[in-house]
Amino acid sequence: MTVYHKILKQYWGYDDFRPVQLDIISSIGSGKDTLGLMPTGGGKSLTFQVPAMALDGVCIVVTPLIALMKDQVSNLRRRGITAKAIFSGLTRDEINVALDNCILGGCKFLYVSPERLMTELFLIKYKQMKVCMIAVDEAHCISQWGYDFRPSYKNIAEIRLMKPDVPVLALTATATPAVIEDIMHSLSFAKPNVFRKSFARPNLAYMVKKCENKEEALVSMLNRVPGTAIVYVSSRKRTWETASFLNKQGIPTGFYHAGMTNKDKDAVQSDWQKNIARVIVCTNAFGMGIDKPDVRLVVHLDVPESIEAYFQEAGRAGRDGNKAYAVLLWSGNDAAKLRRKVTTKYPPEEDVIRIYNSLCNSQTIGLGSGEGCICEFDINNFCTTFHYSSIMVNSAFKLLTASGYINYQEDIDLQSRLIFIVERGELYNIQIAYPDLDVVIKALLRTYTGVFTEYAVVNEDYLAEMCQMTHQDIYEKLQALARLKVLIYNPQKHTTLVTFTRERVREDDLVLPRSVYYDRIEDSRNRAEAMISYGEDENTCRSVKLLEYFGEMQSYLCGVCDTCLEKIRLKTFEYDNMEQGVKVLNEGDGDIDDVPTEKVNYALDNDVKPYVKALDVTFADDSANN
Repeated sequence: MTVYHKILKQYWGYDDFRPVQLDIISSIGSGKDTLGLMPTGGGKSLTFQVPAMALDGVCIVVTPLIALMKDQVSNLRRRGITAKAIFSGLTRDEINVALDNCILGGCKFLYVSPERLMTELFLIKYKQMKVCMIAVDEAHCISQWGYDFRPSYKNIAEIRLMKPDVPVLALTATATPAVIEDIMHSLSFAKPNVFRKSFARPNLAYMVKKCENKEEALVSMLNRVPGTAIVYVSSRKRTWETASFLNKQGIPTGFYHAGMTNKDKDAVQSDWQKNIARVIVCTNAFGMGIDKPDVRLVVHLDVPESIEAYFQEAGRAGRDGNKAYAVLLWSGNDAAKLRRKVTTKYPPEEDVIRIYNSLCNSQTIGLGSGEGCICEFDINNFCTTFHYSSIMVNSAFKLLTASGYINYQEDIDLQSRLIFIVERGELYNIQIAYPDLDVVIKALLRTYTGVFTEYAVVNEDYLAEMCQMTHQDIYEKLQALARLKVLIYNPQKHTTLVTFTRERVREDDLVLPRSVYYDRIEDSRNRAEAMISYGEDENTCRSVKLLEYFGEMQSYLCGVCDTCLEKIRLKTFEYDNMEQGVKVLNEGDGDIDDVPTEKVNYALDNDVKPYVKALDVTFADDSANN
C-alpha cells in the first residue's frame, strides 16, 4: 500500500483510486509539472488534495469559483484537514490572518481566485510561505484558445517565477489538443506531461431533438424523465420566463443567472439541491463547482456557442454513475443564430476604439492618465448616453480587457464599507448625544481596526449578532450615522467595475492584437461550425462526434444516443463496433437482422447499456415523428 493509498483511506475512506487519479498524483507528488484531463465528476480534487497531504507546505489552489472554494474548504475541514479560502467580502484583517496561518504552517490548503494572486498583500505573504504545489482548476481558462479564456489566469505564470521549484498541477474537463499545448506553454511547464482519462460517459445518453416548439418539447421530457433537471438558456430574461412557464405547468422550478445577488443565488441553489425545486433554469453562470450527483436530465433550450461549453454543461448530468440524459433542442434557425453571434461578439475595430474613447470621456480621463482608476459602470446608462447597443459595448469591453487596456468585471458584489470622518473626541460626544447609536459605534470600534484612516469592509449580519439587532436595524443605524456626518457608509451593492490597467492612449495607438481579434474571430467561427455540425448531423454517434472533437478516437458506438437508437430501430446498427456488443448479440446465433428488435433492446437493456430501453421509450419514438 502506497502512502497515497493510506492518506486516501485515512481521510476519505476509499480503498483505491479511480483510473488515472494515481498516475496524476504520483506525477505531481514527485515534483513534475502535470496536466490532468478528466471528465466532469471524475474526481479531479483528489488529484491535488491527496499528494499535498503527503508533502510539506501549503497547497495553493487557484479557482475562479467562490461556490467551489467554500464547498471544498468545508469538506476538507469536516475531514480534519486545515483549509482556508480568500474571496471578496473578507476584511483585510481576515485575509491577513488567513495568509499568516499559511506562513506559520497552520493551513494545508489555500483557495484563491486568479485575480487575487497579483494583489500587493498576497505577493508579500506568498514570498514567506512554504508552498508544496500549485493546483490550477479550470486550467483551459489560461489558454487564449480555450472557450472561457480569462486574462487573470496569466497571473499564475507570474507567481511561478517567484518560486520556480514549486510544481504546478493543471486540471480541466474540456481541452482540445491545441488548448492542451497552450496550457502547458502558458504555465511554463518544464516539459510536456499529460495524463488523460477518457471523456466518454457511458451512463450519459446524448440526444439532439429537432423541434420548433422547444417549450412544449421541454415539458414533454420533464414529464417523462423523473428526477432533478437543469435547463440552460442563453439570456437572463429567458431564465425567469422559462421558469415561470414551467411553474405554471406544475413543475417546481427556480431560475439563476449572474445578475442576481449572492443571497438570491444561494437561496435558489439551496432549494434545487434540497429538491424543493425540481428544475433550475439558468445561464452558463450556473454549474461550475456545484456538486449534485443525481441530476437525471440536462436540457439545452438554446444552443451553446461551442462544443466545449456544451460538453461541460451536459456533463453535469449523471455524476452518480446512473443513467442520465443530455438533450440539445435544435430548431431550423439555430445555425443562423450561432453564426450571427460570432459577428456580434467581434464588432469592427473602429467601433471598439470609439467605445473606448466614450468610456474614457465618461470618466473624464485625459490622454496619458487614468492608469489604476477604478469606476463603477452602469452599462444601460452608458448605452443611452452614447447611443450604443449593450451587446456591442459588452463585446468591446471584453476585447479591450484581453488587449490590456481595461479590466472589465461584470456582476460583482461590492461588500459594505465605511470610514469614520470625525475625530475620536468628537465621536465621544456623539455617543453621549445619541445613546441608541452608541452600541453600534462601540461594536464597530471593537471589530474593525484602522477605521479612522481607511475604509473597512463591514459585515452587517455579524454586527447585528454582536448588538443583538436585526440586519435592517444595523443598516438603519449606519445610515443615521452617515446622515450625522459621523462616517461614510457604502452599503453592499451588486455592480460592474471597470479598471483602467494603463493610461489612456490615442486612437492611432490603440491596437487590438491579432491573437485577440482576428485569430479569435476565426476560432469562434470554427467553434460555431463544430456546434452546428453536431446539431445537424443525424448519422454519427453523438459520443463519437464529441470525443473526436477533443482528439479522442472512440473505437465503438455508444448505442444509446438518438442516432444509435434510430439505427437500432431500423436494424442498421453496427453492433460489432459497440463495446461488448458482439458477445451479447452473438447469442442470437445470426446476423442482427435475424435477431428480433425486442431481443436487441432486451440484450442492450440487461447486458451492455442498462438504460437503452428506457431511452428508446422516452425519446426514440418522438424523433421518428420529426
